[in-house]
Amino acid sequence: MSELTVEMTYGRALFEAATDCGKVDVILNELDQLENLFKEDPQLYEFFCTPVISAEKKKDFILKVFDGKLSQEMVNFLCVLADKRRGKSLPRIAAQYKQLLNERDGYAPGEIYSVKPLSAEELASMEEQAGKLLQKKVKLKNLTDPSLVGGVKIFVEGKVIDASIQGRLQDLKNLMVM
Repeated sequence: MSELTVEMTYGRALFEAATDCGKVDVILNELDQLENLFKEDPQLYEFFCTPVISAEKKKDFILKVFDGKLSQEMVNFLCVLADKRRGKSLPRIAAQYKQLLNERDGYAPGEIYSVKPLSAEELASMEEQAGKLLQKKVKLKNLTDPSLVGGVKIFVEGKVIDASIQGRLQDLKNLMVM
């Protein structure tokens, strides 16, 4: 529970700093870049998270690798995380940052599951349709689920829109049983 509070605190602090310096989108883009970098190179993430490596070594590394490639605000933030031994919290801090951005912009975040990745146009169309149903602006993250067979399932704020073939077959089965 305390970890969640820490991540919320750091996420809010980063969001407020980015807002104050007018770099909300820059920081968002850099968080996405870091997330992708850590996925591509798990050893780099492990280095950033490992408590046995001193904060000074981590900060030296951060400055050598990221200085000039990321905003000064992000480099400073990474150094703070290294000092406070909070590197492992970065993915959840990023999630908190994105949640605050969505709240500021009035979006309800959600997930859409499909058999294969949706194109940008398909995703935009689904966001628009879900938004009309829920009477909110919706921002969806596309995830794949081959077990769907066809169609999509959308989850937004605890609500489910099941437009999958599997869901339609289940509805039909329930009708026939009655």
